[in-house]
Amino acid sequence: KTLTIMGLLSFAFVAVFAYLPLFGWIMAFIEYKPGLSFFDCDFVGLKYFKMAVMEPELLNVLRNTLVMSLLGLLLSPLPVIFAIFLSEARSSKFKKFIQTTTTLPNFIGWVLVYSICFAMFSVGDGVVNKILLQLGWIQEPLNPLANSKVVWFFQTAIGQWKGLGFSAIVYFAAITGVDHELYDAASIDGCGRLKRIWYITVPSIMPTFLTLFVINIGNILNNGFEQFYLFYNPLVHDTIQVLDLYTYRLGINLGDYSFATAIGMFKTVVSVTLLFIVNMLAKKIQGRSVI
Repeated sequence: KTLTIMGLLSFAFVAVFAYLPLFGWIMAFIEYKPGLSFFDCDFVGLKYFKMAVMEPELLNVLRNTLVMSLLGLLLSPLPVIFAIFLSEARSSKFKKFIQTTTTLPNFIGWVLVYSICFAMFSVGDGVVNKILLQLGWIQEPLNPLANSKVVWFFQTAIGQWKGLGFSAIVYFAAITGVDHELYDAASIDGCGRLKRIWYITVPSIMPTFLTLFVINIGNILNNGFEQFYLFYNPLVHDTIQVLDLYTYRLGINLGDYSFATAIGMFKTVVSVTLLFIVNMLAKKIQGRSVI
C-alpha cells in the first residue's frame, strides 16, 4: 500500500506539471489574445506552423541548438571516463575530495556561474585577463562573453564543468554494482588494470551509458534556458540564441503566444520522434532499449 501511494503521488505530480499544461497547445491553432477564453479566439489552423517554416531566423536558432547539443553528445563519454579513472584511485580520501569538488558546481545556480565568469573574463577587471597580461601570454584581454566566434565552445565547456561530477554519479553507482569476483578472476588470469577496465568495467556500464545517451538524443533540442538567457548579449545574439531562448522571446517579450506555442510543439514532436528512432536503432544494434 505504501509503494502504491508513493506511485500515485508521483503520477499525480507528473500529470499536473507535465500533462495538464498540454491543454495550452490549443493556442497554436487559434489567434490567442490574453484575457479571452480559448474558445472565444478565432481558429487559424496551421497558420503559425506555416509561419515557422518561413521564418528565416528560426534556421539560425536551430543551427545554434543542434551544434551545441551535438557538442554535448560528443563529450558524453567524459563522465564515464571520469568515473572509471576516479574509481581506480587507491586513496579513498583523494577520491572523496575529487568527487565532492566536481559535484559541487552542479548545485551552483547559473546566476552565480555567470558572475564567476564575468569576474574572471571581463575586459577591464577580469582576474584571468590580468594574470595572463602580466605574464605576457596574451597581448589583449580575452573576452569570451562577447566573442561570437567562441560562444559554442565556451558555453559547452561551462556546461561540462558544471555537470561533469554530477553526471558521473550514475556511473559510479554502476561501477560499484559490478561483481568484484570478476576483477579477482581477471587478476588471477594475469589481467592488468587497463585490461580489467576494458573487458569488465566498460562492458558492465555500457547499458547505463546507452540508456542515458538515448535520452540525451531525445533531448537534442532542449539545451536549457537559464544558461543562455544569462550569458546572452547583443554581441553574441547570432550564436547563443537557442530554441528555448527564442521561444521565450516570442512568448514573453513579444507577446506572440500562439507562435511561441507552435514552436514549442514542434520541438516536442521532434524530440519524441528522435527518442523512438534512436531507441529502435539501439534495440537492433545492442539488443536492448530504453522504452
